[in-house]
Amino acid sequence: MDGKDTTEMVRRFINCINRHQVDALCGLMTEDHVFVDALGTTVKGRETLRQGWTEYFRMFPDYQMVPGEMTGAGDIIGVFGTARGTYAPDGILKSENHWEIPAAWKAVVHEGLVSEWRVYCNIETVVKIVEKSKIKK
Repeated sequence: MDGKDTTEMVRRFINCINRHQVDALCGLMTEDHVFVDALGTTVKGRETLRQGWTEYFRMFPDYQMVPGEMTGAGDIIGVFGTARGTYAPDGILKSENHWEIPAAWKAVVHEGLVSEWRVYCNIETVVKIVEKSKIKK
């Protein structure tokens, strides 16, 4: 893939995330897809990620990536922007559980599909919201 095609693939991947289209998102992943979260936890496999994204969107039903800049070399694209959402494990969006943080993502595209998706951000704000919600129960 050339840089333009790689960037377009990453844009499609982000659009699926922002629309919470798990099946379409998984359709853009390699079978051995690797996801690395902001804490460095690695999850492998398209079907495992299908479950992971489904659960994530259940906990954060309004999650959105807001990409600003994208840059890349070859099959690697860096995305820089913000992430935002509301922690709502019960499905109720409460303003006190909303967060927005600067974030970056790394995508590796292999043979036209995303083989790796890595998240870089400080999730301290999100962790505090989740912990505070658990205490209130």
